[in-house]
Amino acid sequence: MKKCFKCGEEQPLSEFYKHKQMADGHLNKCKACTKSDVKKHREDNIEHFREYDKRRGNRQSPEYLKDYRKRYPNKVRAHRKVAYEVWAGNLSAKPCSNCGREDTHAHHSDYLKPLDIEWLCPVCHCQWHRDNGEGLNP
Repeated sequence: MKKCFKCGEEQPLSEFYKHKQMADGHLNKCKACTKSDVKKHREDNIEHFREYDKRRGNRQSPEYLKDYRKRYPNKVRAHRKVAYEVWAGNLSAKPCSNCGREDTHAHHSDYLKPLDIEWLCPVCHCQWHRDNGEGLNP
């Protein structure tokens, strides 16, 4: 058990982030307080973080992207088709078909059928690929 210096609650160590430089190896502020501080800091400095996020952008090099498009033309075509349909308003994201979460990805089981998609949250999407591999016709 450990006491958070911010909220004063005593909680199990699992509720504190690991931190090598602390005597017991955990931060002195609980996860909930840390998250609220990070959220507040981002809100207070939103313009800085927007600019930072823009600069980070898509960090793959142009050479990598060119090679990726060459190796996976069906996958790229399917992703672009879905992005266009969402942009045009013909398609909209739905809750995860497995767990119901709202933040979802368009998942293709077969990249030759670009609009035959299933909406999966990031967790369920990763699990699908762990269980089934890449999908057909990448």
